[in-house]
Amino acid sequence: MKQFQHVSQPVDTLGIVECRTIASGVSLTDAMLKAAQVDLLRAATVCSGWYLIFIAGDRDSVETSVALAAESGKGILGSYVLSNLSPQVMEALKKPSQAEPGDAVAIIEARYSSIGVAAADRAVKQAPVRLIRLVPGEGITGKSYFVLCGTVAAVEAGAAAARAMLGKHLVDSVVLANPEEALLSTLGR
Repeated sequence: MKQFQHVSQPVDTLGIVECRTIASGVSLTDAMLKAAQVDLLRAATVCSGWYLIFIAGDRDSVETSVALAAESGKGILGSYVLSNLSPQVMEALKKPSQAEPGDAVAIIEARYSSIGVAAADRAVKQAPVRLIRLVPGEGITGKSYFVLCGTVAAVEAGAAAARAMLGKHLVDSVVLANPEEALLSTLGR
């Protein structure tokens, strides 16, 4: 996965825009950066040929930039403004961590990268779970997936919150109450 740019302060509001074409994605990135004072965390292609943009800043600035993209008519697949972003989301985007023996796990797969990130944020805000991996579109045809860990009850609650948010954009979801340790070691890679 391409690395996220370093930001000196914690990200409170994250803007995500997913475009159908690379050219429109590059054009929108430029326009979004000119529209408001935001930090560009990532702007890159995903394997489906789509373009994924992550920006950060204060809520008003991020909303202004994302609204410009959403209203552009340039083939947006999804756009989200996530305020009070869980620090787990940025950490999982930067570097996966490991599940612990005895953890239950949930794997949730979304049709698009942008909504997958939003669903991961919702899951960790709704349940006392750890987000150990979040993959937005890299090597999986533009889809996204994430892995939650914790107690069985917490993981089921987090997965339910994510499924509810994803709705028709849910590809698949599974909760494993007692996965084998050999499997746990592969989930954070």
